[in-house]
Amino acid sequence: MKQSDLYHKWVEWSEQDQVYIGKCPDLISGIHGDDPVRLYSELCEVIDDVLQYFEKEGRAFPHPRIRPMQDVA
Repeated sequence: MKQSDLYHKWVEWSEQDQVYIGKCPDLISGIHGDDPVRLYSELCEVIDDVLQYFEKEGRAFPHPRIRPMQDVA
């Protein structure tokens, strides 16, 4: 398992912006695009880049906090 697999990520349609938004709140605010499949792939690449930066700088990885259904279960 890769470190990035610990972080919740998703793509959703924004009616307001008329574009797909890729999110990973534990690491980045978001990216956008027109193709949800390609956007998810790009989101994973950005997350990997962020984690590589943390590692290069000797910083601890942020603790994954976003858990779907956490409040419901």
